[in-house]
Amino acid sequence: MSATALSEPEVLASAKARLFPYPDEDRTYAVCDTQFGQQTWLHGQQIPESIRDQLAPFNHVRVGSGYPDLVGVRKLENDLLSVDRVDETNPPLVVIEAKGYTANGTVDVERGIVQAHNRLGEANAAYVAVPAAAVDQPNRTLARELNVGLLAVHGKRVEVLETPRVVGNSANDDTRAIRFQASAQGVTDQSFGLNHPKNYLGYPLALYADGDTADLLDEYDVVSATNDARRGSAFLGLTEETAAGPRLTPLGDEVIRFALDHSGNVKNALAEFAGWYRSQKRFTDLAPAWGQLARRVVWAYPATPLLVEALQTLQEDGNTEPSLAEFLTHLHRSHPTFAVELFLRGTESVRTRALDADGGLRTSVLADGNVYHSPTVFQLKAMLYHVGLLTERGSEPNNLDPTTDIWRLRHPVVDLYSR
Repeated sequence: MSATALSEPEVLASAKARLFPYPDEDRTYAVCDTQFGQQTWLHGQQIPESIRDQLAPFNHVRVGSGYPDLVGVRKLENDLLSVDRVDETNPPLVVIEAKGYTANGTVDVERGIVQAHNRLGEANAAYVAVPAAAVDQPNRTLARELNVGLLAVHGKRVEVLETPRVVGNSANDDTRAIRFQASAQGVTDQSFGLNHPKNYLGYPLALYADGDTADLLDEYDVVSATNDARRGSAFLGLTEETAAGPRLTPLGDEVIRFALDHSGNVKNALAEFAGWYRSQKRFTDLAPAWGQLARRVVWAYPATPLLVEALQTLQEDGNTEPSLAEFLTHLHRSHPTFAVELFLRGTESVRTRALDADGGLRTSVLADGNVYHSPTVFQLKAMLYHVGLLTERGSEPNNLDPTTDIWRLRHPVVDLYSR
């Protein structure tokens, strides 16, 4: 990589590595704009595969007046901000605008600063990243006046010249999707490993009961995959991970209260789980009271109301049995960022195949089951079936035909004014 002729993708890759060095870090998530997922840049210039891998995953996320080159959420180090303390529980939503050398050998630093500033209505902190040799004192003054962080890129090394203040912001549908992905409940390939809600209800019960959690889950035939149950319980908001280990959330406390009211004590409740072992029956039919509790828990998961609302709209439009491919196409029209994050795997190859440079959805790719997140199309869909919201279970992506996989509400609600 040449330090004197850095392209915009190269500048952005270095800036991302500086601000988001650990993609798997807790409460961290970042996407780069879909234009960087293409094979060529301006004037036919190639974007090396190694750079695309660094920049993945891709999405087209609107923040403020446009689409930043990078949008992410992370608790930033003090040397990246002009304040010493930020909200520990709500990491800032950060945007980066990158500028590199164009064909005529110039870098439009001022434009990048202004673009970054224009994102602050819906971002907490904004940065512009540019080749170090292109920065002058007026650039630094403008960035400081507009509360924009200025990152000078020396090849792979990034120097922080100006630090921004974290500001309050409003949220739109796109930024909420990125915050959702950065939260403990975001959809990744490591989120839901089990496809029955009873497994996630059983975990907080075993955690609360006297005894070893894993031993209790095994003794009462709840589930043997303790780590999957623990992780999924956190994704559903029943437990949260702390330095001392998992602990119950207020929603998890409510599961305990239900067990005490329904069964007398927690171990009696766990004993009921043994009778459900390997049952294929819909959970709301197998154990109606527990099934309704599971429905409340699954409904509290942020993605569920969004999915149900979109399916209800399709129902009202006359599509009563939408396929997965049809459903995702519809969802992308109204909630594009959420649709991509919920359903499409985050790899460079999948996002590049499925999205064009402007974030448009290539619908032909949606016929391939392997582009989908398993936790959404298999595990989450199965849970939506078991709690009585959908008519069919989910399928693993390698066994999935998205053109025939039906996403249908079990009980669509007829609009009062259309009766």
